[in-house]
Amino acid sequence: MKAIICTKYGSPDVLELREVVKPIPKDHEVLINVHATTVTSGDCRVRGFRSPLLFWIPMRIVLGFTKPRNPILGVELAGEVVTVGSRVTRFKKGDRIFAMTGMHFGAYAEYICLSEDAVMAHIPDNTTYAEASAVSFGGTTSLHFLRKGQIRSGQKVAVYGASGSVGTSAVQLAKHFGAEVTGICSADNIELVKSLGADKVIDYTKRNFAELGETYDLIFDAVGKSSKADCLKALTPGGKFVTVEGQGVAKEKVEDMLLIKKLLETGQLKSVIDRRYPLENIREAHRYVEQGHKKGNVVITVS
Repeated sequence: MKAIICTKYGSPDVLELREVVKPIPKDHEVLINVHATTVTSGDCRVRGFRSPLLFWIPMRIVLGFTKPRNPILGVELAGEVVTVGSRVTRFKKGDRIFAMTGMHFGAYAEYICLSEDAVMAHIPDNTTYAEASAVSFGGTTSLHFLRKGQIRSGQKVAVYGASGSVGTSAVQLAKHFGAEVTGICSADNIELVKSLGADKVIDYTKRNFAELGETYDLIFDAVGKSSKADCLKALTPGGKFVTVEGQGVAKEKVEDMLLIKKLLETGQLKSVIDRRYPLENIREAHRYVEQGHKKGNVVITVS
């Protein structure tokens, strides 16, 4: 099968398209023909190994010292089950599924084996493979941090970086939880964020949202680039500030994928796709994502 191999840590040029051995599922696994995956900012950080000095050694132990332990990167995917192990009961051949692989990676390939207990769910009939592949990372990350911030109905919530992969999901999920949502993004993305349900949108290039006199019950920095001091000043008494930077890794849960599936079915959540690239152009996709200006998600068409 074809797969993208990360030969060492470095620029996008370290990614190579190669023929590798097709995996065989164990008794508790399903073999998935991957139709679509994505390039996330996390994929780029792993490939380039940009880790704070404090975490250099621990992260090398986890990921691998000279190159990723699993050279096939990619953390989210959508595809079709082609074979199931003898003990599998949750899925069957022909099922359309979307999944998160987390730190196990492996999505940049034509096929992948996953345990039937993996963070995986069926794709709704109203959702394409590309759309399904582009919602699990942002969705599960947003759910983790919104819950960490103890989101509740009726709250005023600000999402900083509202036009990225996590931010576009966070705006929609905060509305699902019954919050009044203010999205913070650049002028180019204001209409996009409004279309996702944001009650207000602020252009961060023109105004510092924290100095407008508005206070929030929850501020979620979905890109890890805001001023923490400013954000703390804009909180109501007892308000919460959560950020994807330095507050731990989002925990991925099967029940969260099932919630995402339900919200996709009912139209309360939609994936935002900026660009699509074929698998062989993944270097170009990584270069684009590294620029830090993508709107929502960048999808890779695999098969």
